[in-house]
Amino acid sequence: MLTSRAAILALVVCAIALSLAYPLREYVMQQAQIAQLQDERARMEENVAYLREREEELNDEEYVEREARARLHYQYPDETAYIVIRPETEAEAEADPAEPTEPWFTQLWRSVEEADSPGPDDGL
Repeated sequence: MLTSRAAILALVVCAIALSLAYPLREYVMQQAQIAQLQDERARMEENVAYLREREEELNDEEYVEREARARLHYQYPDETAYIVIRPETEAEAEADPAEPTEPWFTQLWRSVEEADSPGPDDGL
């Protein structure tokens, strides 16, 4: 049998549980957000460390000179630069598509004209 004291006690326990549910949910969400922000901070610190290393490299004149020579093919005025171009093999020549003989807009217009003119009727 359910007495009035037991009913009031059950009502009070439910009210306490409901009043604690929202703050507990907010606490869990905030903990997840804190973990996400800590991960993002760690990534940002790694990025800053990489950028500082890159800045040090770019401040080194020897590194800049090496990069200019390798990537941009720079040389001093008294030097002669040679660029070797390897001949294409038959396999590479077959793999590359041929250059179109007409501009793209001409091909586009031709396809519009072909779509506009219906083909022979198949008896449908």
